Amino acid sequence: MTGRAAARSRTHCAVEFNALPSRIGQVRRIVTAQLHHWRLDPLIDAAALGVTELLTNVHRHTGPDKHCTVELVYLRDRLTVSVRDHDPRLPRLRAAQSTATNGRGLALIAAVSDSWGMRAQHDGSGKVVWFTLPVVLGTPLQCADLTGKTPALTALTAAAPMPLAPGDDEGPPA
Repeated sequence: MTGRAAARSRTHCAVEFNALPSRIGQVRRIVTAQLHHWRLDPLIDAAALGVTELLTNVHRHTGPDKHCTVELVYLRDRLTVSVRDHDPRLPRLRAAQSTATNGRGLALIAAVSDSWGMRAQHDGSGKVVWFTLPVVLGTPLQCADLTGKTPALTALTAAAPMPLAPGDDEGPPA
């Protein structure tokens, strides 16, 4: 793999690489392995789905520089997944047509996450898009049903922009 593990600790993992289709599957496997190591198995499906959507956005919508960093930060009550790239343009949450084959990525992230947001780097060098998943230790986690039976996921075609609380767009990643 041409990417490299930038940092890895008991509560933080970061991987740098180029967001090419062949690499996205590798990053999904890294995310899965890291969450398994942290014993956050109930979050694996939602985290892998969310990171895939964010990396697909980097691949499809950034310029020729596809270099990005995926970060996982595990705190006591939440997991934050973020993707940092070098394109300062912020993504838009869109309402996709029912027959559309794309355009649902951010709505999907909104549906499976506890919170999400984005911010441009202050120096114009890129952006960070992030989402959080709740961690409930000692009890089975209730994650969204990714089979399509969850009302939030079946209604994605009519998804309106998710209102963020003040400051959420300046969310967790530093």
